[in-house]
Amino acid sequence: MATKSANVTARIQPEIKQQAEAVLDRLGLPVSVLIDTLYRQIIMTGGVPYPLTIPVLPTRDSMTDAEFNAIMEKGYQQAKNGEAIPLDDAFASIREGI
Repeated sequence: MATKSANVTARIQPEIKQQAEAVLDRLGLPVSVLIDTLYRQIIMTGGVPYPLTIPVLPTRDSMTDAEFNAIMEKGYQQAKNGEAIPLDDAFASIREGI
């Protein structure tokens, strides 16, 4: 097995680092192992091993009135039925998807 002696340095936003490392900690995966795995995948695939695309998210302008009203009705019914989640939890879920 080769000796690990090379370093990788990257500057990122502190909150991004904290959030990502919290996820990795839950997985029991050290950052160094993740980086090593990513580099190995880059070598094996000859590129970045996942798509680097901007997702197309629906916006109000891209919806018909019927589509928009259906989404609003669904949300209203969920709120009436007590199926809502706390705002902080909703934003945490969104952040996990970023």
